[in-house]
Amino acid sequence: MDELLPTLPRSKGWWLDQLLQYQGFWLSYHGIRGSMLIDDHFNPRPTDIIVATSPKCGTTWLRALVFSIINRNSFDFNNHPLSKANPRDLVHFLEAHIRGDRSTVSIDGLLSPRLLSTHLPYSLFPKCMTDDASSACRFVYICRDPKDVLVSKWHFANKLRPKELPPLPLEEAFELFSNGVSHYGPFWDHVLGY
Repeated sequence: MDELLPTLPRSKGWWLDQLLQYQGFWLSYHGIRGSMLIDDHFNPRPTDIIVATSPKCGTTWLRALVFSIINRNSFDFNNHPLSKANPRDLVHFLEAHIRGDRSTVSIDGLLSPRLLSTHLPYSLFPKCMTDDASSACRFVYICRDPKDVLVSKWHFANKLRPKELPPLPLEEAFELFSNGVSHYGPFWDHVLGY
């Protein structure tokens, strides 16, 4: 990976980070590292369910919905985990766990069906997750009107930008988004991949 990173095209990110173009998509360093680690270390199960979204397209909502469906007979209404926890705490973010960012939970130790989420484009997953009938995962994907995605990403980016930086102008965010330069973008390529 250390040899690859200096060769990749770069662009200014929406907040402080720099985006790198990897296999046609704009990712952060951590996104690229997560993709490579999934390729090398993730052992898919045919019962795995991957909740996939482009960022700011309903990730939290879809996590909660799929978690509720899978666990509909496991909890009574008064003691449901979603009444006490955020969906991101109940549906593990694959790239973060595979990188070791969340050491409290081992993905391999989760009972089946494992419910995981990702922002990675479909084409970046290893073939064993997408093509192999014996181990391929099931993907649940949601997309959103790109105008709403742009505005949501713009608000989100301005919340994450350091206070010493000026806000990202909407016009600049529009140009970046329209040119495909956004986390896990181009947006339409992400959608069409799934």
